[in-house]
Amino acid sequence: MATPLSPQSGTSPSPLKTIAVIGLGTMGTGITEVLVKAGREVIGIDVSEAQAAKSLAALEASTARCVERGRLTEQERADALARVRTGTDLSAAADADLVIEVVPESYEIKQQIFRELDGIVRPETILATGTNALSVTRLAADSARPERVLGLHFFNPAPAMKLVEVVSCVLTAPQAVAAVTDLAIELGKEPVAVGDRPGFVADGLLFGYLNQAAAMYEARYASREDIDAAMRLGCGLPMGPLALLDLIGVDTARTVLEAMYAESRDRLHAPAPILKQLSEAGLTGRKSGRGFYTYEAPGSATVVPDALTPAAGATEDTGRTVRSVGVAGSGTMASGIAEVFAKAGYDVVLAARSEEKAQAAKARIGKSLARSVDKGRLTAEAAAQILDRVAPAGSYDAFADVDLAVEAIAEDLEIKRQLFATLDKVCKPGAVLATTTSSLPVVACARATSRPQDVIGMHFFNPAPAMKLVEVVRTVLTADDVHATVREVCVRIKKHAVDCGDRAGFIVNALLFPYLNNAIKMVQEHYASLDDIDAAMKLGGGYPMGPFELLDVVGLDVSLAIEKVLHREFRDPGLAPAPLLEHLVAAGCLGRKTGRGFREYARR
Repeated sequence: MATPLSPQSGTSPSPLKTIAVIGLGTMGTGITEVLVKAGREVIGIDVSEAQAAKSLAALEASTARCVERGRLTEQERADALARVRTGTDLSAAADADLVIEVVPESYEIKQQIFRELDGIVRPETILATGTNALSVTRLAADSARPERVLGLHFFNPAPAMKLVEVVSCVLTAPQAVAAVTDLAIELGKEPVAVGDRPGFVADGLLFGYLNQAAAMYEARYASREDIDAAMRLGCGLPMGPLALLDLIGVDTARTVLEAMYAESRDRLHAPAPILKQLSEAGLTGRKSGRGFYTYEAPGSATVVPDALTPAAGATEDTGRTVRSVGVAGSGTMASGIAEVFAKAGYDVVLAARSEEKAQAAKARIGKSLARSVDKGRLTAEAAAQILDRVAPAGSYDAFADVDLAVEAIAEDLEIKRQLFATLDKVCKPGAVLATTTSSLPVVACARATSRPQDVIGMHFFNPAPAMKLVEVVRTVLTADDVHATVREVCVRIKKHAVDCGDRAGFIVNALLFPYLNNAIKMVQEHYASLDDIDAAMKLGGGYPMGPFELLDVVGLDVSLAIEKVLHREFRDPGLAPAPLLEHLVAAGCLGRKTGRGFREYARR
């Protein structure tokens, strides 16, 4: 089980003063930089003299940038660079208190290094592997000093990322774990202790998600650009999954997933065939200059257009004219969507089941606009004009003249179908009918009307005024000009539209909720705690919220409903909702809205 670590494991500074780093690629160079900045003597070792020289050059450039940004003085930089020496012979590690290997993910290579080190280093020296995919236990068992072998998993880029996973196995001595933990804290990192299983915490959750994104792209469900934009804008992630696979290395991702699948036998971990195809073709991502995207040069981060890049200003069908919009519903989502349209200059009819509910929804928009005025984002005059564009109505008959009707009512298919049958009767011919469902079949809403060609999905994210993403969901019956209409409307309301087909979860929820479900399984299996998992994903993955923070915000009942829809649609055993989630929902622990979910909250 993962455990948060603190300096209590030792009262004096770490005795690990001289550290050998074996493998001077991107990760080895980054770890070296972290160590020398913290006053450690570093012996950098690589089989290639050219790579060792390249590593030193990268270190000089990186520390120079630190001086430019005021993070180091010139003297501190000079002192740091003086603390590193490089070579190609493992015997240089003879004086090291700790050896960290970050060589390619191969048992053969790593075991050979550990065997040679057994005859070179002192008996008390700790040997750490930087693996995130291979068994630490297997590497330790092959060493002459298994009690001194552990895992020390930094995240890329090592100087910036705070998380370090300290991996022990049944053979590891607690003293070795304590010494490395103290070192990590002195380096300014946040160490988390984890057990030995492929992927550990952060990568164990991350790589399943990346694999599903690769499979989604391979199935041509959505473009690489739309998948990446959806996860950045819909979840607040620093990078989209396919761009991240290119950064990590497609071959590395495949190796990690192979190791995870060997242990879990979960189909979600079985590497998507496209990862094998790209790897074997040498298209391994940024490092080769081409992976899911094409780059300016090997090692470059600059994406350049290729045959798959969408043409700028590509001709598209002309959409229908939209002057007025009807929004059906009275909840937070409906009022947020109505606010978005009104801000963009549309006349909006906000209709609910009663005049009172519609007025309450308009009042909510007024409060939202008032907050924007208070923050200086709007003038009072502009806010009043926006609010004047919203006409509340207690009947859907008020939609008679709207050009676009958007339903934002409860996620219940039968209720939505009834509403679409009503819209079919009251809306004029040629009006576009859109559903904001996040997981239900759009075509089922379309079939409730006599004009399924006019029905489309328009999935906004909450809160609608702030979130930039809209998933535009075409059914097999949606007319081309209806799709073009919604794309044009998204531009006018300043949202980023991504196209996807009509299947459960669309892009964001289909990738997000299996990841959340897997986090719950980790807790259920007592591998890691809520706090450790949340910390690992925020610090190691750059996520704005940990999975359990997010689950409690979304609502456990909402999350369970989406998990069930995904499981029912794809019939994959790995998508079955975690029993712990079902138990919490059955107990009425639904998250922040009830005061208790995975955590407890103060009642407002």
